Amino acid sequence: MPGPSYKRVVVKMSGEGLQGDEASGISLDTLSFICEQIKSIWELGVEVALVVGGGNIFRGGEKFSDFGLDRAVADYMGMLATVINGLALQNGLEKIGVPTRVMSALDIRQVAEPYIRRRAIRHMEKNRVIIFVAGTGSPYFTTDTAAALRAAEIHADLVIKATKVDGVYSDDPLRNPSAKFYEELSYSEVISKKLRVMDITAITMCMENSIPIMVLNFSQPDNLKNAIMGNRVGTIIRSKG
Repeated sequence: MPGPSYKRVVVKMSGEGLQGDEASGISLDTLSFICEQIKSIWELGVEVALVVGGGNIFRGGEKFSDFGLDRAVADYMGMLATVINGLALQNGLEKIGVPTRVMSALDIRQVAEPYIRRRAIRHMEKNRVIIFVAGTGSPYFTTDTAAALRAAEIHADLVIKATKVDGVYSDDPLRNPSAKFYEELSYSEVISKKLRVMDITAITMCMENSIPIMVLNFSQPDNLKNAIMGNRVGTIIRSKG
């Protein structure tokens, strides 16, 4: 049997991906499914890091300025929401035998280790799954950017963007059935076409560090494992030619 095509990966998942059919918060069934998918690639010997959003609990951003909430305050609230999700993922993974460490960009030592790059790499070398929470630790940056930053820092081979659709489309396929599916894109095409994959800062950081991005449907069983094994899944974003 051939081995995995990637040695060290960062999986970026949204907070909404944890809520399943719930209106908000965390679905225990969905959490269990996600943890099993992560375990399936960890068992292959792949070094795995997760970056999780917090939109199922609270999403920071500009919209709250209309209600008098400062953008920075809203973003910090969103960072704290990612800590809640990270602890849930840690508990779920460790229940099925996957050693895990939560590392936070904010100092919350009672529940998570502070993020230290060399320590994170050492944890991964010891076959522990790392869950990066609290984004970059600074407002005005998304968790997509946090995923790209951490991937660059730990020298990841791949960033996987876990979504609810099969890859990158020219438009939202849930609203526009005629939207075009892209099997492969360059970083520049994503930016020029204004495709809503990740924010421009994240795309640019991956481009500058030559880290490919794979966008796939995380709700489909074995999609993650197939991607790690080098099979064609979703959309790949990388340099062309």
